[in-house]
Amino acid sequence: MQPARPRPDNLPLAVGVILVTVLALSLGDALIKLTSSSFVIWQIFVIRSLIVIPCLLAVAGRGALRLPQAAGWVALRSAMLVAMWVCYYLALPHLSLPAAAAAYYTLPIFITLFSALVIGERISRTGWIAVALGFAGVLLILRPGPDDFNGFALLPLIAAMLYAGAMILTRTRCREASPLILSLALNIGFVATGSVAAAGIALLPAEARQGFLLAPWAGMGAPEWLSMALLAAALLIGSIGAAVAYQK
Repeated sequence: MQPARPRPDNLPLAVGVILVTVLALSLGDALIKLTSSSFVIWQIFVIRSLIVIPCLLAVAGRGALRLPQAAGWVALRSAMLVAMWVCYYLALPHLSLPAAAAAYYTLPIFITLFSALVIGERISRTGWIAVALGFAGVLLILRPGPDDFNGFALLPLIAAMLYAGAMILTRTRCREASPLILSLALNIGFVATGSVAAAGIALLPAEARQGFLLAPWAGMGAPEWLSMALLAAALLIGSIGAAVAYQK
């Protein structure tokens, strides 16, 4: 794959944006872990994105309603990111946060590997050393223990691979698309996926509707709406920031 219309990179901007993006998404992950016993995953998908979408439309104006030229690639990117979040969020109730994060933050390794294999970017020895040191730093800070891992640790690894693939698409096929449009497409994907899943769950027998994946939607008071607003803010920053960083 090669970008259709290459433009100069802006490395300082990309680094600054990705740091803010990871911070926002990590705070959102911690909140998901905290509230996973209160919400079903599809409820989070739908309500969170229904808060984000009007914000995006208000900022973008009519331009957000125009179909991008790379609409098919934008849709594939959104589908990969929705699948990524499904995998990661399903793991959170079953893993300690350090274990889930340690598995998920293998994503720089996958992004670097896919960059070399898919788009032919040359990765220097120093680059690989930097990736290895960064991952070692994650392990040093989080200090996950052997007892923290189980079979569900495969889900964050799958999530990391999906995220890496989506960011390669951002870099190569969606580079000229507005970050607001990419974020809007992602949130529409969340609403569509969550709505279809919720409709399917409603058809299940009552005894089967349990757990983070299959439980019915929970009632929401002021604390729950506050949690959703915070999750929406994290997603708004994260979805726009990731697009900007990898385009740059």
